[in-house]
Amino acid sequence: MGLFSFIKEAGEKLFGGKDAQAATAAAPTQDELNTKAGKAIETYIAAQNLGASNVQVAFQGPEGKVTVKGAAPTQAAKEKITLCCGNVAGVTSVENLMEVTNPEPEAQYHDVVRGDTLSAIAKKFYGDANKYPVIFEANKPMLSHPDKIYPGQKLRIPALK
Repeated sequence: MGLFSFIKEAGEKLFGGKDAQAATAAAPTQDELNTKAGKAIETYIAAQNLGASNVQVAFQGPEGKVTVKGAAPTQAAKEKITLCCGNVAGVTSVENLMEVTNPEPEAQYHDVVRGDTLSAIAKKFYGDANKYPVIFEANKPMLSHPDKIYPGQKLRIPALK
């Protein structure tokens, strides 16, 4: 698994924004901001209940790069963690160095564009629009509803079994 690219402006807003703009006389250093952002992403990953352990996230603010380490129980969990990190506003790339307890084949990925639906994506990858639940399930819990996808989001497209 290599380095994955993401759209910086798309995704969950876990850090930055008002905090970044409300600089005070004792403004935090770049290292402090990076540490805070890394912890916010770690918390977001933990909230997804993917079964990962020893998750450590390093964020490099100026580059928008995330490096994640730890152990994932499955390849699917590892890939979902990549998406958790990358589908965050301000992140442009993710290097996932996690080890997988039970390796399996890697999934493909799709960058959502304006007008995409899970049905259309399923038709493109599987030849059958009715297979959209496979993509929805593969991206849970980051997706809460099949109709709630947005341009710039990266989705995991697993192989059909």
